[in-house]
Amino acid sequence: MIVVERTFAVVAAPGPVLGYLADFANTPQWDPAACSTTRRDAGPPAPGSSWHHVCKVFGVTAELTYTLVTREPGRLVFHGRNEGATCVDSVWLRACGGGTEVTFRVELEMHGLAKLATPVLKGEFEKLGAEGFTRLRAVLDSLAAPRTAFETST
Repeated sequence: MIVVERTFAVVAAPGPVLGYLADFANTPQWDPAACSTTRRDAGPPAPGSSWHHVCKVFGVTAELTYTLVTREPGRLVFHGRNEGATCVDSVWLRACGGGTEVTFRVELEMHGLAKLATPVLKGEFEKLGAEGFTRLRAVLDSLAAPRTAFETST
């Protein structure tokens, strides 16, 4: 199994962070492996909502169906699956000094012959994770309400 996890703080409050991350269609804005992510149903993201996710790693395009299985005030869990892999993306949020502490964990389990590539893929997913979490932090920081000149001068 490949596990990539990061904890980081952002200036945006937990509500907007949860709202943004609950919509898996936002993934291509920050995940360097994501090519496209399309919602398969309608309405606000809730447990049972699903997305068609296309990604590319090592030049190989893969398509997965992701489903939101848990949506709580401080936690999101998505399950992604195709014939070659199962992925669990878990997010924990905690209010922290006017912003949010985000812990994002990705667990990837390869199936069948693809499992033989796990050692090679592990390094690539670490690299993609580092880049992706850096981008995600910037995107989440941009969700913060703008501060007035008075607030920034005190």
